[in-house]
Amino acid sequence: MAGAIAARRLTQAGLAVTVLDKGRGIGGRMATRRVADHGFAFDHGAQFMRAHGPDFAAALADWHTRGIVAPWGETGRWVGTPGMTAPVRDLLAGLDVRPGHTVTALVRKGSRWHLTVTETAVEEAFDAVAISFPTPQVIRLLDTSGLSLPGIERPTYAPCWTLMVALDGACDLPGSDLVDADGPVGTVFREDEKPGRRGSGTRLVIHATPDWSRAHLEEDAERVQTALLAALARHAGRPLTPAYARAHRWRYALLETTLGEPCLYDPALRLGVCGDGCLGPRIEAAFDSGRALAARIGADLA
Repeated sequence: MAGAIAARRLTQAGLAVTVLDKGRGIGGRMATRRVADHGFAFDHGAQFMRAHGPDFAAALADWHTRGIVAPWGETGRWVGTPGMTAPVRDLLAGLDVRPGHTVTALVRKGSRWHLTVTETAVEEAFDAVAISFPTPQVIRLLDTSGLSLPGIERPTYAPCWTLMVALDGACDLPGSDLVDADGPVGTVFREDEKPGRRGSGTRLVIHATPDWSRAHLEEDAERVQTALLAALARHAGRPLTPAYARAHRWRYALLETTLGEPCLYDPALRLGVCGDGCLGPRIEAAFDSGRALAARIGADLA
């Protein structure tokens, strides 16, 4: 969200923008996993959005009008339709977006930036760079490039193992957050109860607790899947035979401490960082951070 809104705002300011993403798809932790063989999907990262301020509320209202988001229940939650990637895709529509590009170094030549990318050559030089992935990854990129931004080390993240499960028929598990005081389950979300989701049966997304995820961070995904399914069965009070199950590790998932500023930007280098690590663990915070960095870069290049 942070990178997408920054790219959109800079484009609206008349600047040429190139978006590089190491993933095969776009969205970051606003992620949707589609299971083509079964004809359904899971939001296996961020589950919903809320607006606390007028700017993000206006964005949600616009997306709602155009069928890109829908309300989920009566608690002020909004979800992307047909998946959580939808708002990001809308912001990036028509822009030069290049997935499958892992940036491993930033090289300053004169007043312009050249990027080292693992998968392919990027021939262009850039006047400014905005980085929007989690700050531990930013730190590694800056260290590799011989660069620094004061304050970048302040945000910290907890990991999260996520389990996606499809069950045939109904299930008596709750459709809201579930705290597992004695086991690995942090929250359970009913994917099948979200608006605009296709498919039959019960589909669940389970987020493990931060402590459990840390303790099992480097464990094999199949063992994690087995452990989380067993914990889920204990909550259901019966054995579970899922039609589909898959574990996914988010190494940098849950923001624990923030930068406390809307963004970081060095005008001498024209290098900046935005994301939820700046303002808080919310999609709206990422949105506000991306807008703030776009404003700094736009003013600098005007």
